[in-house]
Amino acid sequence: MKIDYVYAAVFVSDMDASEAFYSKVFGRVPDDRPIPTLIQWRSVGGNAGIQLFHDPGKSGNSQMTLVVSDLEGTQDALGQAGIGASETVTGNFGKISSIKDPDGNVVVLAEPPRS
Repeated sequence: MKIDYVYAAVFVSDMDASEAFYSKVFGRVPDDRPIPTLIQWRSVGGNAGIQLFHDPGKSGNSQMTLVVSDLEGTQDALGQAGIGASETVTGNFGKISSIKDPDGNVVVLAEPPRS
């Protein structure tokens, strides 16, 4: 199987609040709304995108990891947008921190170790 593109799916209860939150995270509005219960950002990095699905029964149970090259800079930018990140954990795996969206879905921010 050859995979050309990957989307992370996040289940949310309030599309407007989630769209506002993720627009701050990605620094831009969504690329499209293919159906009434779906908002998506294409190419948030490499061959990956993010999809928000309106599904209150599943909301708050999603998790995704965004790999960034500068965790501290990312945390600072999110803080300026009003989004607070958890304390940074550092190890031989690099550094991680996380944020939560309005439903409590977890977005892990990961900076790989520098080689």
